[in-house]
Amino acid sequence: MGKPVLGHLDPEFISIMDETSAALREVFQTTNQLTFPVSGTGSAGAEAALVNMIDPGDRIVVGVAGVFGARLVEMARRAGGIVTEVTAPWGMPVPTEKVAEAVRRRGAKIVAIVHAETSTGMRQPVDEIRRAIGDDPILIVDAVTSLGGIEVDVDSWGIDVCFSGTQKCLSVPPGLAPITFSPRAEWKLETRATPVQSWYFDARLLRSYWEDVEHRRAYHHTAPISMVYGLHEGLRLVLQEGLDARWARHHDAGRFLRNALLERDFELIAADGYRLPQLTAVRLPKGSDDSLRGDLLREFDIEVGGGLGEFAGVAWRIGLMGLGARRQHALRLIQALDALM
Repeated sequence: MGKPVLGHLDPEFISIMDETSAALREVFQTTNQLTFPVSGTGSAGAEAALVNMIDPGDRIVVGVAGVFGARLVEMARRAGGIVTEVTAPWGMPVPTEKVAEAVRRRGAKIVAIVHAETSTGMRQPVDEIRRAIGDDPILIVDAVTSLGGIEVDVDSWGIDVCFSGTQKCLSVPPGLAPITFSPRAEWKLETRATPVQSWYFDARLLRSYWEDVEHRRAYHHTAPISMVYGLHEGLRLVLQEGLDARWARHHDAGRFLRNALLERDFELIAADGYRLPQLTAVRLPKGSDDSLRGDLLREFDIEVGGGLGEFAGVAWRIGLMGLGARRQHALRLIQALDALM
């Protein structure tokens, strides 16, 4: 990221853009041509996914089992969608059959759901959804906390739009939101009845910038050059390690941390069988106080995320992501807790 800043239409930078998009296809496990990083954080990716797919008045089913599912609801409504929420208790996955039932009952054109719910550490079985909802609805998946940490298979799972963020399991600073659109999603984009609500996130305009059409690029916005450098290198490291090896490393580190926390009377929030290895959400032991997070940061330089929503002040969210997904990092946290508690 410290390399000299090129012009965003410089041929050398365009080559980096092309390599970045190609690497994203490998990590998303897709052949989708329209695959690129949105200039913005993961929330920008969510916004881009929804505003491009929703025509005002479209019926959309959204799975909600935590804070980030609820954000999708809010974004969808602001984009003019008629939203049906399918909910589950926090820590549990949204039942696939209830999503499918809501699609049939409401005649929904779009389904949106979070793969890795960052507020609870829950993994949604996204691979089941396409078979349950049928071929017609556009399927949008939030993979902000999952891409690069656990399997995300866009093509095999029948996902139409999938977005992520750079700062989680890709180990790149925040500021870009990888996104991919299937050919069906591109058809939906081309046949929509109204212009995309957001000019900045309009994928038709962004496509003309990110895709190489006869080696010419149409100016849309100035890309964050140094951030693209960072993502380019981060993806190189992901693919150098190999997706299977990377997923295995995350699973090993997450299991090690969970077992150690259970021995110390922490309570896991996500249901058994649906727990993320890269994000462990736990209720604090009886008699412990959330102020411990401040002690960890001041005395040991370890930052732990606080609880969100209904878990604020009573739970922690502990990330072992990307290069940080290693047993030694979990062990360092456990040793610090033993010194403090």
